[in-house]
Amino acid sequence: MKVSDILRVKGNTLFTVSPDQPLAQAVVTMAERDIGSLVVMEFDDLVGMLTFREVIQAITRNGGSVGTSLVRSVMDDAPLTCTPATEIDEVRRMMLGRHARYMPVLNGRQLVGVISFYDVAKSVVDAQDFENRMLKAYIRDWPAEEGGQAQPS
Repeated sequence: MKVSDILRVKGNTLFTVSPDQPLAQAVVTMAERDIGSLVVMEFDDLVGMLTFREVIQAITRNGGSVGTSLVRSVMDDAPLTCTPATEIDEVRRMMLGRHARYMPVLNGRQLVGVISFYDVAKSVVDAQDFENRMLKAYIRDWPAEEGGQAQPS
């Protein structure tokens, strides 16, 4: 399974933010959209990722408020990325290695989506459920045995 399979099911709705946007405004967008991340774009290039993790760290540093910080000052400026052709097992390994919950998907330099650890976990569970159903169907339809031996085909 590849990242493109997840994006095909998930859709390609993207939420982005400028690095020079006030953090307070980005937080409002995240809350209104009920999303955990925003891709930071500047001049059509991905320059960072803003997640609730960076927001919480900024609030803690600023005594409990977002203050007047800009997105640029708190964003992850070196986020993990993948392509639509990246295998899900590789994405899972990358995300686990960096404790990343969100990963932008780039086709060349073009942003085509964002996948979350939830998306990856769901795709793995769905694939395992499908495989389990197929195995159970195969076992249920197992050829009849005669005298303790399976019938030759």
